[in-house]
Amino acid sequence: MLAKLLELKEKLTGDLFTDFLQRNVYATDASVYKELPQAVAIPKTKEDLHLLIQFAKENNTSLVPRTAGTSLAGQVVGGGIIVDVSKHFTQVIEVNQKEKWVRVQPGVIRDDLNKYLKQFGLFFGPETSTANRCMIGGMVGNNSCGAHSPLYGTTRDHLLEVQAILSDGSEVEFKALSLSEYHNKLALQSFEGSLYRHINEILQNTENQEEILKEFPKASVNRRNTGYAIDVVMHSEPFRDPNKKFNFCKLIAGSEGTLAFMTEIKINLVDLPPKESAIVAIHSNTIYDSLKANVIALKYKPGASELMDKVILDCTADNPIQKANRYFVEGDPAGILCVEFERETKEEIEKLTSDMIAEITDAGFGYAFPVIWGNDCKKVWDLRIAGLGLLSNIPGDAKGVACIEDTAVDPADLPEYIREFDLIMEKYGKESIYYAHAGDGEIHLRPILDLKKKEDRKLFFHITDDVATLVKKYGGSLSGEHGDGRVRGQFIEKMIGSKNFKLVQSVKKTWDPYNIFNPGKIVDTPKMNESLRYEEDMITPEIETFLSFDETMGIIRMAEKCNGTGVCRRTHHSGGTMCPSFMATRNEKDSTRGRANILREFLTNSTKENPFDHQEIKEVMDLCLGCKGCKTDCPSNVDVGAMKSEFLQHYYQSNGVPLAARLIANIDVTNKLGSIAPNLYNAVLDIPFIKNSLKSVMGISPKRDIPKLHGYTLRKWYKKNIQRLKTSYQTTKRVYFFVDEIVNYTDVNIGEKGIELLYALGYEVIFLDNVESGRPGISKGMLKRTKKIAFTNVQLYKNVVNPNEPLIGIEPSSILTFRDEYPKLLRGQDQKDAKELAKSCFLIDEFLANELDKGNIDRSKFTDKSEKIMFHGHCFQKSLSHVKFSQKILEIPANYKVEVLNTGCCGMSGSFGYEAEKYDLSMQIGELILFPAIRNKEKNTIIAATGTSCRHQIKDGTQEQSLHPVEILWDALIK
Repeated sequence: MLAKLLELKEKLTGDLFTDFLQRNVYATDASVYKELPQAVAIPKTKEDLHLLIQFAKENNTSLVPRTAGTSLAGQVVGGGIIVDVSKHFTQVIEVNQKEKWVRVQPGVIRDDLNKYLKQFGLFFGPETSTANRCMIGGMVGNNSCGAHSPLYGTTRDHLLEVQAILSDGSEVEFKALSLSEYHNKLALQSFEGSLYRHINEILQNTENQEEILKEFPKASVNRRNTGYAIDVVMHSEPFRDPNKKFNFCKLIAGSEGTLAFMTEIKINLVDLPPKESAIVAIHSNTIYDSLKANVIALKYKPGASELMDKVILDCTADNPIQKANRYFVEGDPAGILCVEFERETKEEIEKLTSDMIAEITDAGFGYAFPVIWGNDCKKVWDLRIAGLGLLSNIPGDAKGVACIEDTAVDPADLPEYIREFDLIMEKYGKESIYYAHAGDGEIHLRPILDLKKKEDRKLFFHITDDVATLVKKYGGSLSGEHGDGRVRGQFIEKMIGSKNFKLVQSVKKTWDPYNIFNPGKIVDTPKMNESLRYEEDMITPEIETFLSFDETMGIIRMAEKCNGTGVCRRTHHSGGTMCPSFMATRNEKDSTRGRANILREFLTNSTKENPFDHQEIKEVMDLCLGCKGCKTDCPSNVDVGAMKSEFLQHYYQSNGVPLAARLIANIDVTNKLGSIAPNLYNAVLDIPFIKNSLKSVMGISPKRDIPKLHGYTLRKWYKKNIQRLKTSYQTTKRVYFFVDEIVNYTDVNIGEKGIELLYALGYEVIFLDNVESGRPGISKGMLKRTKKIAFTNVQLYKNVVNPNEPLIGIEPSSILTFRDEYPKLLRGQDQKDAKELAKSCFLIDEFLANELDKGNIDRSKFTDKSEKIMFHGHCFQKSLSHVKFSQKILEIPANYKVEVLNTGCCGMSGSFGYEAEKYDLSMQIGELILFPAIRNKEKNTIIAATGTSCRHQIKDGTQEQSLHPVEILWDALIK
């Protein structure tokens, strides 16, 4: 087969991968399954799809269509050829504003589409919690719904037309048909015609109709994805309802790529929501109370009614981003029901919420009812949306497992359904997580199981089987929106009856007689507890590491925290920092998920003495910028930056440290020597031969300039000026200043202004004889060396620095090392000391902002002239601190207005962007948002950036000069 695949590769315009790395990257999705595919195809054109279909047919293999790969039921895991359309099939083809529809390719991301449609006053209503990376093709495949389905329904409700390639290679267009058009289709002597004749045969049969009405979910269950939607198709003009035109799109929606390969999708659009919105966060003491409150809330016609349980809420408590979104939580509720109203006026909402709260209060189903208005509603939804990923933060191997998370019943039945569900969990002695779509009767239920254990793998089946019986009792759907896939396919016959299941099987056989399209999903599925991600009774290897991964019980479990939800696959349009390399390349292996998958696979299964010694790990880690975006942006807080540093240390132990990496890691030593005669050092660097030779040895791109040394060090300046500072300024407090390797040798002017600024504001600045931060060594994996640095600095500062006399620094990548890596590098009492010290280490922006809040900074000392500032935050600052501190201090002058750019990583990230082989990618990342924003700025706007790397990248990418916030503040002082 490999030889044939290589022949196919030569014919494709796009890519075809057969190597183990790429196959393993695509072996999982967001489900519990893992299956190694034969190959991975990244098609570029429709002709590529034709070639793939022909190849599958001729070689008895299959195609697994895939967009973002966030499916929870194992839909995009399979042993054939993965066909990833997320990279090239991403065009918005046509928008019709008047008729309110859009035609797109399947790889268009839902949120990106809506950003584009906003100019037309329209948007696509259905949404998922993965809306910032899920794609329209996947939404059609799963018939996705989302939080606002009480208002906007399902994807099926908005699907107008589909262009697709059938299993015989023919191209078709499915759309609404008049009765005469339908009969013309029946008369076609083609494969397409056979599809119409087959559906006509089974649905004209009155016995079949009666069986479908009897066994399929009852009509009041809006979310229904069990099997193929023959029940929905039946209610159209040729069969039962003359007011509904026949449209095969109803069947395509929810078919999970098992019937045809979509190439274009036409969907209905709706007007933008009303301008006023509010959420009532109903706090309840039990889940049952929350669901009874939901029944009352639905009487008031909300747009959404979403549940979060205590487990979800507890998981958000330690997440750096979600902590801020919890501000409305009162007490310790068992559940919070978030009920949203959107209306044209605030008065309408106030009346609705007031009446609803009064009724729920009288019924005794809630104890607190905070109302969240306007833009703050996003914080509530961000908290809810983060729930799925945050479940991975539950310590240990037992996690909330997706198997029954998709059950849907009539909302009126929901309280009693959940009461009986609780009895099932009690019978098995297990706990469950409850969250999501109460408004449509679909609570995501996740039993907490350890699928590494044999007994829990059995429960995985038995719990699902019992719950399927319970769902059937209430006339519900085992799959409400996430699809059957392979996790629920085994139970479809129980849910719809044997006769109907045979009809569903016949649909698959008729449409796909060669079993080309995504086999083993919906019908003919393997047993649900086969091909799981983890082996039965597996023992997770314990690997000794230089960085501490104790919080996750080791580095492997850190990688296992990635549950595949794919937040790292967002584009730059969605904001956030993670993952800059993926944003640029759009390659799965360059995502946080791809890196975690490979690291988990090799560290778990390696037979080498050094399990890190694998070229595949090196390849996926190569383009990781170490930006730390994943540490915060990933809801599971998968810290790939830390894992990359750990990997490099171990990999170099077996393969040696490259000279370029060694030189960069020891740049402080070089700069210290150069600072003896900085002018001579800089002059030598200007000699073309020496400059080019040094760049070559250090692996630096010819297009970058090696940073020059300042004419003197900051320490020399401080020694020379300390008496002047003490006599010129009156101080009432003092701070310790961390003299890092950047501010001491190259950014000396910034250091000078920072110290002058502190003195002018009343703070005495103390220098101690610290060593470098160790940041260059960490980025290059020199953890042994950096451990000594961490120990030295912690010992130096631990007994002098405290909250009243903190340690502050100017360069984010240096000072924030005290918070992040130092506590991980040290052990025992030294680690405790590092953690305690970290509480009193601040970026200068943080320190000044906090002092401003305390009333310790006098705004009248600053100019009243007007300035516009465009600010770009450093990645470490976004991950370990916050850009709000920089904005706050830049607006200390009364008339300074700051625009905080919604940028991710600038693309430089320390030495990454300097490296010759990384230069193009570095600039590509800069071009995503940062460079265009700066080029389009208003004249005389000041550009601000906290990171030295960022400022160099801005200069190289736009030829614009940018300033550190302390430079701007110093210049704004009235002197």
